[in-house]
Amino acid sequence: MKTIGLASDHAGYPLKEQVKEWLKALGYEFVDFGTHSTESCNYPEFAHALAEAIEKGELATGIAICGTGNGINMTLNHHDAIRSALCWMPEIAALARQHNDANVMVMPGRFINPDSAKECVEIFLSTPFEGGRHQARIDAIPVKR
Repeated sequence: MKTIGLASDHAGYPLKEQVKEWLKALGYEFVDFGTHSTESCNYPEFAHALAEAIEKGELATGIAICGTGNGINMTLNHHDAIRSALCWMPEIAALARQHNDANVMVMPGRFINPDSAKECVEIFLSTPFEGGRHQARIDAIPVKR
């Protein structure tokens, strides 16, 4: 059974709670890195915890949510091992996996309806990376220091 990492801020918390129910129904387990309420908080704390778990190999995949999706997505993508994609429609979720080998999907909690969010989750978790011509692009993402 695959375990999915979850992270959100206060604006993403309600959708994250729905995602938990969808994951259970799909047979997935999850680790919730927070937040655990709608009380105002800072998303980087939870984004870093999710990213570090993926970098350590404790998890392979994550789903994160904040109000617009932008802030938590930017934070996640500061980690070299993370390829986080902001998804608000199923086609983008599919392409994030197929072409970008995204290992974290971010959704905009204030701007996505639950039906689209559920479809994005299902597609993101079931779509494989195509490899091929896309692999060289993925290999070129990390900054050479």
